[in-house]
Amino acid sequence: MRGTSMEDSYVLELLEPKFKDFHLVYCGYAQCEARHSYGPATRPNYIIHYILEGKGVYQVGGRKYQLSAGQGFLIEPETLTFYQADKDEPWSYLWVGVGGTEAEKYIQDIGLNSSQLIFQYEQGERLKKIVLEMLKHTRVTVANLYYLQGQLYDFFSALTEDDVIDSCVDISKESVYIQEAVTFIRNHYSRGLNVADIAKHMNVNRSYLYTLFKDNLGMSPKDFLTKFQISKAREQLALTDLSIEEVAEVCGYHSCLVFSKAFKKENGMTPTEYRKRKRLETKRTAPASPEELKGIGRKVRLGPEEK
Repeated sequence: MRGTSMEDSYVLELLEPKFKDFHLVYCGYAQCEARHSYGPATRPNYIIHYILEGKGVYQVGGRKYQLSAGQGFLIEPETLTFYQADKDEPWSYLWVGVGGTEAEKYIQDIGLNSSQLIFQYEQGERLKKIVLEMLKHTRVTVANLYYLQGQLYDFFSALTEDDVIDSCVDISKESVYIQEAVTFIRNHYSRGLNVADIAKHMNVNRSYLYTLFKDNLGMSPKDFLTKFQISKAREQLALTDLSIEEVAEVCGYHSCLVFSKAFKKENGMTPTEYRKRKRLETKRTAPASPEELKGIGRKVRLGPEEK
C-alpha cells in the first residue's frame, strides 16, 4: 500500500541534476487530509520532511514517532517506512529529497543518521520560504539550476544551526582543527565518544586538544561533547516516546544514571520533568496560503525533454 486518503500537494522533480556530489532530487509541499498515509514503501534517496502544522506518525521498522508542528523526520534510502496524518489534526508538511555521492555526509552534517531520524526546528517559516521559492523555479535554464542548488544549500544551512555551537564564539574563522572536531562530534556523538576518540581522530594529543577548545570555545572538549549530547537528548525527549534508558543510549551514554545526572546538571531538571514540560509546548508554522502558492504547479518535472 503506497498512499491512502488524499493530500493537496505541489511537487518539483529534477530528472537530470547538474551537480553530482550533492543535488536536489525533488521538493514539495502538501496539506493532508485526515489519515492520509504513505507506505509501507522504500525510497531511493534521502528525504527530509518538516511539519508546518498538525500531527502525524512516522514509523521505521519497530520505531514509531508521534510528531507535530515544528518537528521533522528523515527517510533514508532503501529503508522501509510508513507515515500517516493524524485523524483529528492532519499535518501539513514540506519535504526535500537529495542525492549525490556526498549526500550521506551532508545529511550527517545536520545531525541526522540511522540513530537520529527526527529533529526539532523552530524557524519553520524560513524552511517554508525556501521550499516555496524552489517550487516556483520551473524553467530548465542554467541559471535556475544554480538557483535551486543555492536554495538547497540554504535549506541545509538552516538545519545545521545548533544552539550549542551557536552559543559559543563564532568558530568560522578559528582553527581548522576546531571545525573538524565539531564536525566529528556532530556525526558520531551517538556512538559514545570520549575525548580520547576525538584526539585520535584529529591525530593530536589530548593536551593540545584541550588547549584548542579552551582558547577557541571557552570550554574543554569534554564539556562541549556533554553539551552537544544533552542538546540531542532534549530533542529525543521532546520528539519521541523512547524510554529514558533508550534516550541515554541513542545519545551516547552507556549508563542511564550518568546520563540523568548530566542532564539535570545541564538543564536544572530530570529528563522526565523536561519531557513533561515540553509536551505542553507546541510550535506552529502557518501552512502556505493561496497567495503563497500562486503560480506553483501541482507536479513539475525539470528535464532535458522540456528544453
